[in-house]
Amino acid sequence: MPKIKVVNSKAVSLLLCLLSLCRFANAQSKPNIIVILADDQGWGDLSINGNANVRTPNIDKIGKEGARFSRFYVAPLCAPTRAGLLTGRYHYRSGVWGVSSSREYMNLDEVTFADLFKKAGYATGAFGKWHNGSQYPYHPNGRGFDEFYGFLSGHYANYFNTMLDHNGEPERSKGYITDDLTDKAIDFIEKNKAQPFVCYIPYNAPHSPFQVPDKYYDRVKARGISQFSKDKSQEEIEVTISALAMCENMDDNVGRVLDKLDQLKLTDNTIVIYLTDNGPNSWRWNGDMKGRKGVADEGGVRVPFLIRWPGKIQPGRIISGNAAYIDLLPTLTDLAGISAKGTKPLDGISLKPALTGKAAQVPERTLFSSINKNSSVRKGAYLFSGGSLFDLSKDSTQQNDLAAKEPELAKTLSVALEKWHQEMMVNIDTNRWLPVGYRQFPKAVLPSQDAVLHRSKGSTLSYSASAPNSSWIANWNNIESYVTWNVEVSTTGKYQVNVLYTSPEPGDAFTIEFNKSRISGKITDAFDPPLIDSPDRVERKGESYEKEFKTLQVGEVDLQKGRGALKLLATYMKGRKFADIRAVELVLIK
Repeated sequence: MPKIKVVNSKAVSLLLCLLSLCRFANAQSKPNIIVILADDQGWGDLSINGNANVRTPNIDKIGKEGARFSRFYVAPLCAPTRAGLLTGRYHYRSGVWGVSSSREYMNLDEVTFADLFKKAGYATGAFGKWHNGSQYPYHPNGRGFDEFYGFLSGHYANYFNTMLDHNGEPERSKGYITDDLTDKAIDFIEKNKAQPFVCYIPYNAPHSPFQVPDKYYDRVKARGISQFSKDKSQEEIEVTISALAMCENMDDNVGRVLDKLDQLKLTDNTIVIYLTDNGPNSWRWNGDMKGRKGVADEGGVRVPFLIRWPGKIQPGRIISGNAAYIDLLPTLTDLAGISAKGTKPLDGISLKPALTGKAAQVPERTLFSSINKNSSVRKGAYLFSGGSLFDLSKDSTQQNDLAAKEPELAKTLSVALEKWHQEMMVNIDTNRWLPVGYRQFPKAVLPSQDAVLHRSKGSTLSYSASAPNSSWIANWNNIESYVTWNVEVSTTGKYQVNVLYTSPEPGDAFTIEFNKSRISGKITDAFDPPLIDSPDRVERKGESYEKEFKTLQVGEVDLQKGRGALKLLATYMKGRKFADIRAVELVLIK
């Protein structure tokens, strides 16, 4: 019988305790990061910025207990801003030059702040609207985020009990989407409370469609609107009420996140940031600034940026100078003391000196904001946009054009803007190849929003709404028209092919081709559900409505590695129109 070695249990317990304390101390030495990004919320949609129409005490609290910037700038639209804040580089450099039809896809060789923090030992999670690419490795799980729950496109059809993406698989949300996203973010924080984490919460509010629980809509409507857009005739009051109600719901959810940090005693070691991705999505009070979402004037790109880190950032500070979305990555890595090695050359700078009081303000530099030719440039207090020059220190609403009085400065900034724009656009890839066949993510979904519609003469083939995002392929009225996706197969192998469809009657037939491979299928089951009820407060203008789709398992096909156009061709139509198509799925069989 072997001898049993007796171990001192007290010594073992002490050793385990010391190891636990070491791990805890190491975790505590690294600050947690929470970045909350609102969608289409303007600078003026917060009560901290003087809006009497809205109540946002929890968001305001971040700025009051921390710091805010007097002038913080983003891109004029959402996907470009998201790419820039993730990478620390102007969005054009990362390949993002639009918001749909694959123009929002961020180049795969870009490094995100999630990549950097994950490499440094952080748990990383994102909960909300991604909008920088759908298929892996464009998917958030391929961009440094261990956990993702939300949606991948720009527009979305429904904000109640809708179908979202959870680490690449569909999952139905529960209740109102902003509440549900917050639930998942809080679950992530609780799960990772003993280690450093990055929690990115890109809410989709108050982006249209304008849907919000009654509680919030009723109280904003009852309170009434007392401040209006500078040109009141352009303002739709129901849109204003709905958008601000969505902001108040979002504020309650920000409060839930802050309360959870207090409950877990993580507040003092957590950096919390709140910002928005562009100007307001309707004409409403915004400090009388010129423009709104989609333009590069002050109203379109100046947004709130609030940051709190107790004990490290002095509360109540308002920091002057021009800061921007491209500064987020270098600022976070600098504040947390982790390496930014491995990124491409950054356009942003660290704001840490200004935040910690080592610098009086953000240093002067030239900043650009653009969506294609709708561009502006800022240097110090001066803004040049559309051939006009303004001194924002004296004229924050852009009333007095100084271009004729200061022609040399106007010319200098104009030349700088044109040179920058040429530099940015030279490497834009206008043909984005959608990746298929990654073993880490065997299912690649090719949604309708990424399809190219090839209409024959007299064809009515279209998306179900003006915005391709969250839509389906509809009105397919002849077999001469067809649909393609630009696909890059990364692994030669056998693939299961599925088609998501609705059709009022069986019988439609089709063929799917990719280079030399092809597979044919037939819709044998009618499936034509009604549109899902969407409780819009105002009539929607861009988004499609939502409906369920049936998955047809077409069969297996051998695909060779390489690029090409994956074609979906209608070969037979039973009725006047071919089936509505939501997506084609290609699943690599292990």
